[in-house]
Amino acid sequence: MSPDPRSPGHGRSHRRHEGGFRWEAVELLAYKDDGSAPFRDVTRQVLIERPELACQLRYFEVEAGGHSTLERHEHVHGVMVLRGRGRCLVGEELFELAEHDLVTVPPLTWHQFRAADDAPLGFLCLVNVERDRPQLPSEADLAELRARPEVAAFICD
Repeated sequence: MSPDPRSPGHGRSHRRHEGGFRWEAVELLAYKDDGSAPFRDVTRQVLIERPELACQLRYFEVEAGGHSTLERHEHVHGVMVLRGRGRCLVGEELFELAEHDLVTVPPLTWHQFRAADDAPLGFLCLVNVERDRPQLPSEADLAELRARPEVAAFICD
């Protein structure tokens, strides 16, 4: 299987950093389609996707006060915080996040990332290139998560 020429990194061994958290020939994308799931002020960039690696390296930027979708997947996520600070939910555990922290999200584990109110949160996320679609929580799932007051406070806007 030959690499898709539209894939990030195809045919390029190097792409320059352009300043901030942007890279040469890397498109700034919407996190998701508006209305597809609840989130606020998130962008994504696909930095590397090569078939021979069987993974995708992405950079997400959550603006101050923003958050990713509360969701779960059948695949694992490997996350490294590059910028800012915030908090994340992994299962029923809450973690404070700072630069260079590492987070592993196991399969079928509810997770959400939130930036601090006064700082962005930027992180790399490594996932398998062939992965399932996100699953959103049902009302029963939300009730179970909200049984813990600290988790309830975290996932409520």
